[in-house]
Amino acid sequence: MSQAVLATETNRRRLQQIIAGLSDGVILIETDQARSLLWANEAALAMHGVSEVGELGANVREYARRYALRYRNNHPLALDAYPINRVAAGETFSDVVVDVQAEIDGEPRHWVHRVRSMILTDRSGAAESLVLILSDATDWASAEQRFEKTFNANPAPAVICRLSDLRYIKVNQGFLEMTGYARDQVIGRSVYELDVLEDAERKDLAIERLGQGATIPQMQAELRLPDGGSKLVIVAGQPLDINDEGCMLFSFMDLEPRRKIEIALRQSEERFAKSFRLSPVPTLVCSAEQQIVDVNEAFLNTCGYSSEELLGKKVGAIGFIAEAAAASQLFSQLEKAGNVDGLDLKVRQKNAGLIDCVAYADTVLIQDSPCYLLVLMDITERKRSELELVSAIEEVMRDASWFSQTLIERLANVRQPKAPDGPGVSSADLTARERDVLGLIYQGLADKEIAARLQLAPNTVRNHVATLYSKLGVHSRGEAIVWARERGLFVGTAGSRRR
Repeated sequence: MSQAVLATETNRRRLQQIIAGLSDGVILIETDQARSLLWANEAALAMHGVSEVGELGANVREYARRYALRYRNNHPLALDAYPINRVAAGETFSDVVVDVQAEIDGEPRHWVHRVRSMILTDRSGAAESLVLILSDATDWASAEQRFEKTFNANPAPAVICRLSDLRYIKVNQGFLEMTGYARDQVIGRSVYELDVLEDAERKDLAIERLGQGATIPQMQAELRLPDGGSKLVIVAGQPLDINDEGCMLFSFMDLEPRRKIEIALRQSEERFAKSFRLSPVPTLVCSAEQQIVDVNEAFLNTCGYSSEELLGKKVGAIGFIAEAAAASQLFSQLEKAGNVDGLDLKVRQKNAGLIDCVAYADTVLIQDSPCYLLVLMDITERKRSELELVSAIEEVMRDASWFSQTLIERLANVRQPKAPDGPGVSSADLTARERDVLGLIYQGLADKEIAARLQLAPNTVRNHVATLYSKLGVHSRGEAIVWARERGLFVGTAGSRRR
């Protein structure tokens, strides 16, 4: 054996002794024509599921037959792209990650290898040994796969950029759906091209933190969309490492639905405010504690107050509802039912005059606080006409009791003539229950009292009252009472309560 060959064998044994105990796998490849597999340490054998170098294959060609290699995206490697073939061709490379699959003892096996190569030369610079160095990345790949699945499945929109060149390397489905971008419109682009911090409320701080690879706190930003529009978002940045590279995870919250709701709410409030101001009907808004929040011009004109005298004051302190019992009934019903549908009451004007009103009220939310919207219909003139007519008919009845029922009904028509072609309505057109309800209205009973007297549900009574109003062509209890008096009904019963 020549001295040179002896020296080479000695060097190889020493090299094998050095690398035998390493955790990285090492495969030595001969520089002969066949590129024979010369030696492998235990770590390399374990990474291939074998115990002897011969089980890897006699040379690189047999290795390629026994082990199928794929890229991480599951695309198969061409034979000349196998790391073992690349080093056999004299190529040096680093950090190649491949999936390795094989059938060992009849069972499919799978590993992930991170591979680099090295070429050992003699003193003259000629290749002496070819070295393939492997590390087991199976656990890392499994963790990365779990991260990928979690990242892609996360409904919160997110992108990841490399800190070294500020280019996006990952984007999840949530971001694509929120923005309308396609994946290839994001991956590979820089933060400056697709600026997720555009118009951020603290953009200078965000850029500073991005340069430092530090956490970027939550802040509002305007995210540009591919169609030229924009979307209001909250963006935050979290540094993380991917494949030992510093990266920044940007996550987003879509504020556009909230902005649309706020715009719709603002428009609704503006419409309400305009309707409230321009309404010719006296209207006020008070809190649940009966503190006056707002009044319209019609209310001020009708009652004679200024807004300064009313705003912030309690309804009871102002005393514009003349009867304390009526005020108590109004707010008691509002507290229980949330609305009032037609309550007769007297309103005291600032000059101490009284007007007859019908009150309608409902509960509304203003700045998330429950308030009462109170509408007052002035029926003073109508009521005066009704009372005058009733007095006139009573006078005729007193002085001419011999008048026939027909004549009395004709007198009643003076107040509200029937349409020329419309048939008149008489008491005979009413059902027995409707006559009962009308009789109790005539006695001045409220709906709740009528319900108790007739043992009916309040809603049933309200339905009967509504039907009565429709049949008689009236719009209030007072008009119904006048209708009955005009026709001499319920003679001998207690008269209506005078308001």
